[in-house]
Amino acid sequence: MARSKKSVGEKAAETTTAFSPIVGVHRSELVKSLGVVLKQAALNPVNFGQHFLNYGKDMVDVVKGTSEYAPHAKDRRFQDKAWTFNPLYRRGMQSWMAMKENLNNWLDEAEIDELDRARAHFILDVVADTLAPTNSLIGNPAAMKRLYETGGMSVVAGLKNAYNDMVNGIGIPSQVDGRPFKVGENLATTPGDVVFRSEVLEIIQYTPTTEKVHSIPLMVIPPQINKFYASDLTPDKSLFRYLLDQGIQLFAISWRNPGVEQAHWGLETYIDAVIEAMDAVMKITRSKKVNISGACSGGITVATLLSHLAAEGDDRVNCSTFQVCVLDPRQEDSEVGALVSEETLELARNRSAAKGILSGDDLARTFAWMRPNDLIWNYVVNNYLLGDSPPAFDILFWNNDTTNLPAALHSDFLDSYMSTPFANPGTVEFKGNKLDLGKVDHDSFIVAGFTDHITPWRACYRTTKLLGGNNEFYVSNSGHIQSLLNPPGNPKAKYYYNSDLSEGQADAWMQNAELRDGSWWSAWFEWLTERSGAMKAAPKSAGNKTYTSLAKAPGEYIFG
Repeated sequence: MARSKKSVGEKAAETTTAFSPIVGVHRSELVKSLGVVLKQAALNPVNFGQHFLNYGKDMVDVVKGTSEYAPHAKDRRFQDKAWTFNPLYRRGMQSWMAMKENLNNWLDEAEIDELDRARAHFILDVVADTLAPTNSLIGNPAAMKRLYETGGMSVVAGLKNAYNDMVNGIGIPSQVDGRPFKVGENLATTPGDVVFRSEVLEIIQYTPTTEKVHSIPLMVIPPQINKFYASDLTPDKSLFRYLLDQGIQLFAISWRNPGVEQAHWGLETYIDAVIEAMDAVMKITRSKKVNISGACSGGITVATLLSHLAAEGDDRVNCSTFQVCVLDPRQEDSEVGALVSEETLELARNRSAAKGILSGDDLARTFAWMRPNDLIWNYVVNNYLLGDSPPAFDILFWNNDTTNLPAALHSDFLDSYMSTPFANPGTVEFKGNKLDLGKVDHDSFIVAGFTDHITPWRACYRTTKLLGGNNEFYVSNSGHIQSLLNPPGNPKAKYYYNSDLSEGQADAWMQNAELRDGSWWSAWFEWLTERSGAMKAAPKSAGNKTYTSLAKAPGEYIFG
């Protein structure tokens, strides 16, 4: 069964790059763990032999046609009817499934350290999925049908795609056809002006679309790991346009893409730059207050900023929003969390320190191999075996428009993962003060994604217990980025809400939550406008006498 480009793109869009503990895992460490397992097989051949015999029994059933192995209903690799009705393809699939299950059963019983077991499970799954019959031309019925239908031209097209990736790629199959997209022309097109620029960032003031605006501005602090225009992707799903149409005075940070010469930029550098930018926003709007919003690693920046300002007695922030952000990370939050240890994080720190940066391409490759079925083999089949071009999907274009992390900032993020300063208030010093979100007493809005495996919603829920003010918690019905790009009018948009945050556990909150139709954008707007001050006439031009327009949106740093 041929697969649509839309489904390929949408599946991959659920797995966008983001800051995660996986940046602390290197393939050499995974291979080392696999070596531990192989050693265990040599030391305990009886246990290994038993599982090998079990595999042999399974293979007898496969050959006889009595095997009950069947793929999961949602495994898109085996949706073609040939896997059910063609005896050769069915047996090939069942043989592979028997191998994978018996290897994992053996590993479950191996007498090894749990961390090594988790890593070995991971790398065995990667190896097993690499050997899946769907990843070869002859083993993939959809690819063989395409070969026949096109008279062999699908193979020619696939070879061209593979050659282009080898010459122009980053070591993994292309995930997106970027030709239809151009930033500033059909992406990030909301009108505005750069009204402030420092070495670290630009501040864009977006042009009001209403005659009156709320007096307290909103400043968006994006992740440093991606470019800021995810919130202004296309007009139909631009969160920026929606906010402007509601009368919000909107400012957004666009980070400079750092190079090796900025290796020394740490979290303190970024916080100082944000405070300087906030000063400019407040002077431009003549407001003594500002509302802020941060997503993913931008939320870590926001949390650090808020804790620092609270310690300084600075109450300029009126309310804050955290989007798909984990401030109390734990190893059990995700399947890759078990791969992380202090040793792996130190090795990751040393690698980026040696290079000066954690490059966007390196992060993209690492991230892809953490979810190879979605981000590697998905595209091997689509691009090489079927001979199709990768999908022209705006989210994937944004995701592949990568940025670097300075070594010092990467180190600070790793420290945050290890020391969990927000979950352990008063234990970590930053700019002369102890980090403590409990002293942040303004209102906060927290949104998570129900199917987000990067920043799982249960982990995001813990943020409600860290902040000292009144909080609201919402769970959108999609993954990491698509939960956020979920505008009103989207027929699939839903969200969970429960006003009672007294429950200590996320599952208890969810059990009593109401599933509502519509977008969380509408709920956020209602909450935000109540905290955005009185209405006043919209400014007729950007900036002021001190802060004049330096460039039109989306600015210059976005192209770096």
